[in-house]
Amino acid sequence: MRVDALAALADPIRREIVTLLAAGEQGAGELAGHFAVSRPAVSRHLRVLREAGLVRVRVEGQRRIYALDPGPLSELDAWLAPYRRLWAQRLDALDTEMARGRRAPMEEDGR
Repeated sequence: MRVDALAALADPIRREIVTLLAAGEQGAGELAGHFAVSRPAVSRHLRVLREAGLVRVRVEGQRRIYALDPGPLSELDAWLAPYRRLWAQRLDALDTEMARGRRAPMEEDGR
């Protein structure tokens, strides 16, 4: 599932759809209105997201209502956790080096 979700999120339009759905359910037409691509193109993006398990769809009359399914995102978050710790350590080390760099000129001036 993670691989499918990662592949689905590789496209910027699909990432934006996920962002829009994070705020709440929306109809396919409403979602399409946010993009400068055709409605069929948005429908294809929604199908990819649905197949990856990132969105759910329900039919209300003639409307298709889409909602975010956070399950695959939780799986991605868990998978990324070790890498996040790695980056946090490296960013902490960078912050330390930057702080040393800021102090060095002050030490040279005798402050």
